[in-house]
Amino acid sequence: MADQPQSHGPGKGVINIGQRIITTLVGMVETRVRLAVVELEAEKANLLQMLLMVGLTMLFTAFGLMSLMVLIIWAVDVEYRLMAVAITTGALFSLALILGLWTLAKSRRSTLLGATRKELSEDRKLLEGD
Repeated sequence: MADQPQSHGPGKGVINIGQRIITTLVGMVETRVRLAVVELEAEKANLLQMLLMVGLTMLFTAFGLMSLMVLIIWAVDVEYRLMAVAITTGALFSLALILGLWTLAKSRRSTLLGATRKELSEDRKLLEGD
């Protein structure tokens, strides 16, 4: 009889409330971790796809620009070829700089785990409000 827990008493309500709070917190943490995992998997797939697309785009662009440069240089008279090479090189470096800055700006606007961070901030507000 001494081994059986008491089913009533003044401390039973406090223990039940504590158990419910812990169960709720564990459920919230589990939900947030699952959300983070799902978001990370989606971001990983998206990142791999983007890297593949960027790689192929850069490869085809490089071959296209090399062919275009050869075509332009052959089309220009011999006396103006050096100037044509300099102008083409300057234009390509300018485009590379503009696209590099654009890519940098776009990468800084990207948020990782945005939905998870939003949910965690809402959870913090709810917990601090109580």
